[in-house]
Amino acid sequence: MKFVSVRELRGRPGAVWKALAAEKELVLTSNGKPIAILASVGEDSFEQALGELRRARALQAVSRLQRKALVRFPRGLSPAQVGKEVAAARKHRAR
Repeated sequence: MKFVSVRELRGRPGAVWKALAAEKELVLTSNGKPIAILASVGEDSFEQALGELRRARALQAVSRLQRKALVRFPRGLSPAQVGKEVAAARKHRAR
């Protein structure tokens, strides 16, 4: 995957768009660190691509929560502990 700096995008946008058309995906960097992924989409596939991106982000969030839960509760939770956690979350949400 090709990396493109913010400076390059500002200074030579035409070259970046050509690279995006050829590569289909580019990593946008700032100070050498990745900050975004540019992905080419067509007008006819925009909605589908956006939906797939949102699903991928949701799956990442679930995976992150599962990893945190394994650290916090390495042996899992008993049904009573699950009930306690659910009640606490609902109480917090009701505020």
